[in-house]
Amino acid sequence: MIITSSLRLSLAASVLALSAGVATAQDPVKACIITKTDINPFFVKMKEGATAKAQELGIELMSFAGKIDGDHETQQQAMESCIAAGVKGILITASDTKAITESVKQARDAGILVIALDTPLDPIDAADATFATDNREAGRLIGAWAAGKMGDAAKDARIALLDLSASAPSVDVLRDQGFLEGFGVDVKDNNVIGDEDDARIVGHDVTSGNEEGGRQAMEALMQKDPAINLVYTINEPAAAGAYEALKSFGMEGNAIIVSVDGGCPGVENVKAGVIGATSQQYPLKMASMGIEAIAAYAKDGTKPQATEGLDFTDTGVNLVTDQPVEGVPSISVEDGLAQCWG
Repeated sequence: MIITSSLRLSLAASVLALSAGVATAQDPVKACIITKTDINPFFVKMKEGATAKAQELGIELMSFAGKIDGDHETQQQAMESCIAAGVKGILITASDTKAITESVKQARDAGILVIALDTPLDPIDAADATFATDNREAGRLIGAWAAGKMGDAAKDARIALLDLSASAPSVDVLRDQGFLEGFGVDVKDNNVIGDEDDARIVGHDVTSGNEEGGRQAMEALMQKDPAINLVYTINEPAAAGAYEALKSFGMEGNAIIVSVDGGCPGVENVKAGVIGATSQQYPLKMASMGIEAIAAYAKDGTKPQATEGLDFTDTGVNLVTDQPVEGVPSISVEDGLAQCWG
């Protein structure tokens, strides 16, 4: 057989192409995780879960975070960096669930799998998938527990609701409305906070999700009605602030506080009696499942499916209390401490 110069060139090109294909196959899959901050223990645990799972699966992970909660600009810059780096998947807890969607679209148009963690985008289908706590169920659990705990006195409850912020409604609405539904309140439009006309509700105030905000909101509502005996809080730092405010009025023994998060300080506050019950979520699981989904997508293009009956993948929630109520599933404080974060 005579090999011509043109055939030699063709064979050489084929060898180079095959070599390039082998090199590409051996290159590590790249992924990004973008959190709201790198200080909040919830997001620290989320990053920890992503990092551990990425190491296990041989994925090259880059991590970014906003400077403060609400720092959309830094998250947007991080999205641009991830797209430019040629990642296969991005996990994000968005500070601005609407504004980030244009960057998300650019990533998806580039063939990148985008998964929202904890906080759904607006609209939720702007991302390929959402891995999150069922926040409405988290709220419903603490509402049902509070109703069972109060018994007949629930019909005369004086309820204070300590929410997050009017500018960050998604998780805020789900937890708030879930709590009221669980307690037996007609919430009217379950996508709106504050349109209820139940006479038991003293009012709503915002906390920014921190202890000082919780204290100030509780003080404001106590001035409106010092007979408050049930306090819903968006999270456990706000609950701690609410307790301090009640204590300053000498009323800490008169009100039940319920919350959502499941961080170690919050569960310790359940143990200490500061919080009656809290709904525990699992950020490490959210992130590790997200990395597994990116690995599957990189392998064969498979995209994650939502939990049946929901428009997101439910990563689990448990009510934590040492005062169980019949008909409301819960785990003990001991079990909660074994699974807490922060």
